[in-house]
Amino acid sequence: MADYDYDVLVIGAGPGGYVAAIRAAQLGLKTACAESRETLGGTCLNVGCIPSKALLHGSELFEEAAHGTLAKFGVRTGKVELDLGTLQGEKATAVKELTGGIEYLFKKNKVTWLKGKAAFKDAHSVDVAGETVTAKNIVIATGSSVTPLPGVEVDNAKGIVVDSTGALALDRVPNHLVVIGGGVIGLELGSVWRRLGAKVTVVEYLDQLLPGMDGEIRKEAGKLFKKQGLELRLSTKVTGAAVKGKIATLTIEPAAGGDAETLEADCVLVAIGRRPNTEGLGLEAIGLETNQRGQIETDHDFRTRVDGVWAIGDVIPGPMLAHKAEDEGIAVAENIAGQHGIVNHAVIPSVVYTMPEIAGVGLTEEAAKEAGHAIKVGKFPMAANSRAKTNRDTEGLVKVIADAETDRVLGVWCIASLAGTMIAQAAQAMEFGALSEDIAYTCHAHPTHSEAIKEAAMAVRGKPIHI
Repeated sequence: MADYDYDVLVIGAGPGGYVAAIRAAQLGLKTACAESRETLGGTCLNVGCIPSKALLHGSELFEEAAHGTLAKFGVRTGKVELDLGTLQGEKATAVKELTGGIEYLFKKNKVTWLKGKAAFKDAHSVDVAGETVTAKNIVIATGSSVTPLPGVEVDNAKGIVVDSTGALALDRVPNHLVVIGGGVIGLELGSVWRRLGAKVTVVEYLDQLLPGMDGEIRKEAGKLFKKQGLELRLSTKVTGAAVKGKIATLTIEPAAGGDAETLEADCVLVAIGRRPNTEGLGLEAIGLETNQRGQIETDHDFRTRVDGVWAIGDVIPGPMLAHKAEDEGIAVAENIAGQHGIVNHAVIPSVVYTMPEIAGVGLTEEAAKEAGHAIKVGKFPMAANSRAKTNRDTEGLVKVIADAETDRVLGVWCIASLAGTMIAQAAQAMEFGALSEDIAYTCHAHPTHSEAIKEAAMAVRGKPIHI
């Protein structure tokens, strides 16, 4: 039997990688994790999920104080001013605390952090910062990076044309921010800077925002974003960009073809998606090819076609979500240890952390019909929810999609101030194969936003109480 340095070597310390490493160590496997960043946590903790949520929360507080929401409840603040440096500092503190927390967990669980970029030499050995490290099992968890837009050059240092990393670190509030891409990242960061005072224009190639989400929810979200002041240029493509001084000029035209026009902005955010990080891994050294989308294909247990090499997270097919990667990290470690790690990819919730939040799990109405289901749909408006009413956050709705014959819940979609938290109930119910009747007859605490899920489930059977 070969003598290896480690039982498991994980390449990448993002949500999938660090979780896989910790779980493998917990299961008694000698484990190392190779990471080239100066801090652990990957994109999510360093320049993604976590810092964006700090800015989202801070900008929500600013808007509440500056534009009268607090005054409705008798909280009079006087003139409100933004200290952007303090907000950015609080963001940095949160990031430092959480990335440091991962380092502590590595030490606690005896996971060795190999500092440097890893590249395969063969199926059981990699080069990390000039040193060869061997492992019986190697897990690729290198995540993803921003997809570039041809003709639009990003330069985060200048702060004029930026990607999501640059948009998180701006040292001023733009006068006019143009967001290229109407997906989750663009809408979240566009919302941050809109609340803080920027004019925001969203340019989206498709005819609706938030591709992949339920059609009705997408339309409702568009109405709310317009109401909030976002200018939406849908069915529009960007064909070029030029920067002169501190102004960027974008050339845009209808997606279906037509006359071009220009947009000027002092900041442009390119947010058209993300692509798997496989470049520089040396996959050719082990004969592992990617698919047409640049992803690494695996089987149900996350094995690649190369024995001893596994892959999880953004580098494999499926939604690029931190929580998906985390679950896959646990599962792959358990599979390597001879256990039965399983991820139900049909029940992966997705959340947009705008205000209100937008969340969903399972099939959209369109996908359910395409799959051949006869369906029943129940809806309940947040305006009829008592807690939303008292909090004055009544925008949005909950939508439950169930199979018309079996009553099994196929999908749940919602727009509400707490949608990201509410969707966990729906995901857990679906994981256990719940019927809409099961949700409808489960006692929910009153008054809570989650009662809207109960009422929407009751509406599937045609008997909600409060509408």
